[in-house]
Amino acid sequence: MSLRGPAGRAALVAAIAVATALFAVTPPVLAGLRMSTTDAVLEPGARLYTPKPNQGAVQQIAKLTAAGNRADADRVAAMIEAPQAVWFTGGTPHQVESSARATVNRAAGKRSVPVLVAYNVPYRDCSQFSAGGATSTAAYKAWIDGLADGIGADRAVVILEPDGLGIIPYYQPLFGPMEWCQPTVDGAPAPEADPAHRFEQLNYAVDRLGALPNTDVYLDGTHARWLGVGEAADRLIKAGVLNARGFYGNVSNYQSTHDSAIYGRWVSACIAGATNPASWAFGQPGWCPGQYAPPDFSCCNYSDDYVASVDATFASMGVPATAHFVIDTSRNGQGRWVPPAIPPGSFGSDPQDWCNPPDRGLGLRPTADTGVPLLDAYLWIKIPGESDGQCNRWDPPGSADPVRGMMDPPAGAWFPEMALELVHNANPPG
Repeated sequence: MSLRGPAGRAALVAAIAVATALFAVTPPVLAGLRMSTTDAVLEPGARLYTPKPNQGAVQQIAKLTAAGNRADADRVAAMIEAPQAVWFTGGTPHQVESSARATVNRAAGKRSVPVLVAYNVPYRDCSQFSAGGATSTAAYKAWIDGLADGIGADRAVVILEPDGLGIIPYYQPLFGPMEWCQPTVDGAPAPEADPAHRFEQLNYAVDRLGALPNTDVYLDGTHARWLGVGEAADRLIKAGVLNARGFYGNVSNYQSTHDSAIYGRWVSACIAGATNPASWAFGQPGWCPGQYAPPDFSCCNYSDDYVASVDATFASMGVPATAHFVIDTSRNGQGRWVPPAIPPGSFGSDPQDWCNPPDRGLGLRPTADTGVPLLDAYLWIKIPGESDGQCNRWDPPGSADPVRGMMDPPAGAWFPEMALELVHNANPPG
């Protein structure tokens, strides 16, 4: 459908009107999905929890103050005083139970909602910078039991396994070759490193945590320039999104809020269409349109005209989008980083645009008051100021970051230089 000229503009207005009605209505079409705003943990007006800061941030503030740089000290202090997530990345079931209970108790004492990140799935990050995780499905289920017991009846939001659906060992996507993540032991596929175990693990976590009276669970929806809409919806359905509150986007990434919000509503619409017999896409998430746009299906189109046409296509399904989502805005104030050209003859070809890109900024402050249907909150899930890893980009492993000219700190460690970039380039400023 052409959207140019007077007739095209009229069609654009009509498409937007239809799509607005589609995404604003949320009747209970999908069985099991918690769609009511009355039982949502992140209801409008919810106060979000601020945890204890990374000690590296405290040390940086002290050094800036001692050096007479009060302005930057105040900026970093304001950043760590904003509500942020608490990450649970390992330990025994008893240890995670104890830590989770302490966190939710502190949050309850402040009458606030904690955002808890469960990050311990087997073959986590497929041996990249954040490698680790439980050693088996049984161990993971026991760990999830510990986390659930620690949360108990207190209010909590659980961000379940970042990259857990974006990186699945030996996974065959709807389109294209098998995923690159293929861990081995003695030349054979590693034990339980397969899609069936990954979906078993995530479904168990969704059911166990979602059964808690005041906990909402969100699954990995990747981000606006990663999985296509249909691919993301397909994986989310297999992982149990119909029994969760919904999904999250842009965790530990830098995609703009504009693109992330559009991507989120498209994924939600695709989930609805692929799971509702009244839709022409029932059982076929691969039929959903998305950001990989024709004619060449390159990434990614979020222009106004294209967005309106995709919204209209989803409206033609005749079923409302219902899965809720949240967006990580901790570092997306300047949007994504466009890497420089890779020098000829380099060791590798991956610029690692997700790994400590320079000159990024804080994004929208955490809030459950988005004013956008289905979008429950803007959250700071990745802790701003903590490193993504020791990025080598196109240089050999173990090399310094060629973009920054230094060795980046390990994943999760405080990165003072990046922290200053984030506060200086914050958008909106503050």
